[in-house]
Amino acid sequence: MSGVTSQNTNAEHSELRILGFLCNWCSYGGADTAGVARATQPTDLRIIRVPCSGRVDPLFIAKALFNGADGVLVSGCHPRDCHYSAGNFYARRRLEVLKHFLPILGIDPARFEYTWVSASEGERWKQVVTRFTEQIHALGPAPKFEDSHPLHAMVDMALAPLAPLGTGDPQLLSSVKEAIRKKLPELDCVIGWKEGRDGLHTVPHFIRTEADLEELRIGPFAIHNLATYLPNYKGKKIGILVKGCDAKSVVELLQENLIKREDVFLFALPCQGILDMGRVDQVLGRYQHITSLKTDDKTVTVVADGKEHHFPISQYAPSKCYSCTSRMAQDADMLLGNATQIQGTPQTPPELAMLDAMSLSERMAFWKSAMDRCIRCYACRNSCPMCVCRDYCVSDSRDPHWMSQSDATREKLFFQVIHTLHLAGRCTGCGECQRSCPVGIPILALRQHCARVIRELFSGYEPGTDPKAVPPLLGYQVEEEHIKEREWK
Repeated sequence: MSGVTSQNTNAEHSELRILGFLCNWCSYGGADTAGVARATQPTDLRIIRVPCSGRVDPLFIAKALFNGADGVLVSGCHPRDCHYSAGNFYARRRLEVLKHFLPILGIDPARFEYTWVSASEGERWKQVVTRFTEQIHALGPAPKFEDSHPLHAMVDMALAPLAPLGTGDPQLLSSVKEAIRKKLPELDCVIGWKEGRDGLHTVPHFIRTEADLEELRIGPFAIHNLATYLPNYKGKKIGILVKGCDAKSVVELLQENLIKREDVFLFALPCQGILDMGRVDQVLGRYQHITSLKTDDKTVTVVADGKEHHFPISQYAPSKCYSCTSRMAQDADMLLGNATQIQGTPQTPPELAMLDAMSLSERMAFWKSAMDRCIRCYACRNSCPMCVCRDYCVSDSRDPHWMSQSDATREKLFFQVIHTLHLAGRCTGCGECQRSCPVGIPILALRQHCARVIRELFSGYEPGTDPKAVPPLLGYQVEEEHIKEREWK
């Protein structure tokens, strides 16, 4: 830009690393107008010109902040004045979600702002860049994840469930088998659960013959969300056993046209909770053999290497079960049993409540200690029913090269940020990501916080409830109810 007169906004600080994404048609022109007029401006800002603010992926901002930027500013055309008609309307939603998401990572949201400047508003541009630069200087250099002292915190799992938790009706299994047996000739396969390495653990079970039915398991051991497998069977008639939370993922797959409703037959199971196998395995420790496995209406009793252990479902269910309001799948083809009645309203999940109580620096330290354990196995991605671009995943891409293969904490956490933001407005909270993590990182809390942001900004929107709904980040409203215009004066 021509003729920019610079000033140091704060003599006590050297220049900080501030990045600006400016729309080519308006904000870049406004910055150029300020330069032509020789308006005095800070020199901290490094500008990247983009075709439209709608081109600014929230991951651009996240990557900049993760890689050492002290602040990021995005500026585009005023709403209702976009060169591409609606680009800034889409940008407004995505950037607002990101601004509300950053604090859960331990990043001060004041380090990121977005605003609107037209090509004729040189004076306004001067005010915007000066104010933002002063704001960043007041915050000082951004803290780095690598410099944080690890914080190991224990999650308090005490929650009151919205419905009784238990092991379910033991007589239901025979009814389920009979229902599948009658329907099986019309289907290519029915997906359920069967015993895994021992009687306590299960794996997905693909039922193609009546003989396969004998291995079927349900109840508190039906832990996997089987909807993950549906996109792999496109064009085939597939039956699937679903709990209430699993069915939301089926609805979301239908919403995104990844499966066809006529190709899927839903067997709906009533659910009273499942076992959190991570916590169960932690109690059992290393063992050679399970010699006995019994269930009553509330408890699973395990005898491992001669030692007896009791696991009440009300104490050993995953956190999602305490706030579950979908104990039976909606719009299922066959209902097998009766759902328990929901009472009360959902509470904040325990992992998220723990993070809410922390300061920004404590959250950064917590993720430092948590992500140090990550082995980059990508089980969280592979088990997620809504992560459907695995063949083109950014974790494997070299063009563009979003992330390196280094063992740095920030790279591992950045992948979780990518995964979470890709699922914004789509994640059904099934918890498969956290369940499949071999080192027990509470990554579901990131998705839960993002889902909370979506609900607050978009009038209580819940993914997985309406196959005809448009996800919030794929649409816009000219006048947003819960998003301000962010007009800086």
